[in-house]
Amino acid sequence: MIGLIQRVSHAKVVVDGQATGEIGTGILALIGVQRGDTEDSARRLLDRILAYRVFPDATHRMNLSLADTGGGLLLVPQFTLAADTGKGNRASFTPAAAPDYAQTLFLFLAGLAQQAHSPVATGVFGADMKVHLVNDGPVTFWLETATAR
Repeated sequence: MIGLIQRVSHAKVVVDGQATGEIGTGILALIGVQRGDTEDSARRLLDRILAYRVFPDATHRMNLSLADTGGGLLLVPQFTLAADTGKGNRASFTPAAAPDYAQTLFLFLAGLAQQAHSPVATGVFGADMKVHLVNDGPVTFWLETATAR
């Protein structure tokens, strides 16, 4: 699984003109599901998202995690993260998980997140989403868990 995480001062997802998920200070995580990803992949990715040190401590060093700060977590499904962009001018989505499986795994990840942390908000799988964010820093990291291929 892939998590493109961004430290934000504010983020929200809008679908059909309505906000479906919104957080203040925290992490916006765009989530891509690849073929071979499992529930274990989701657990590992969530552990990393919650523990990854992206927030400044008193000395302005990135030493604090989302779990340390209690900030918000906004999970947004984004299948394009699983694209193969290695050749040509058009992405191949062969590495991406099938939509039904990807949705199941994304919802599993969201459920785990809601059990482990608060507040948690999500985007809508398969919807045309408008993602608004203020990236704080900017701070952006690509996290990936190994897939069994």
